[in-house]
Amino acid sequence: MNAPLHRDLSVLVIDDQRTMRLIVRQLLRQIGVTRVSEAGDGREAVAKLADREIETPDLVICDLHMEGMDGMAFTAAVRRNKTKLAPETPVLLLTGESDDFVLDVVAQAGATMVLHKPITAGELYQAVSRAIGFQLAGA
Repeated sequence: MNAPLHRDLSVLVIDDQRTMRLIVRQLLRQIGVTRVSEAGDGREAVAKLADREIETPDLVICDLHMEGMDGMAFTAAVRRNKTKLAPETPVLLLTGESDDFVLDVVAQAGATMVLHKPITAGELYQAVSRAIGFQLAGA
């Protein structure tokens, strides 16, 4: 396994399935990230950020398909500066989607990266490292 990521890294996990949020939280813990906040969809995340219920994250991991505000709409809102997040905040979309057209639209919406379910701790480590610009030995 790679060296743990910087412990001060703050991550927001957005997914409408509580089980998936727990899985992502566990994967993040395995790679050394312990400052994790959660939201059940994009609208909840925007509201929690606006009300300062959660700290402003360095990185967002967001499900693509959710009721309410989905991952694509959340990413577009971030990129258009419609949230409390900086427009350059990395947003990693996590999905089981395989339709190339949908994935192209996701990229156009401004997703930093698309990650495919299921994901391993090692894959998540590499994606987070690239997204936040860490230059890691052996990466």
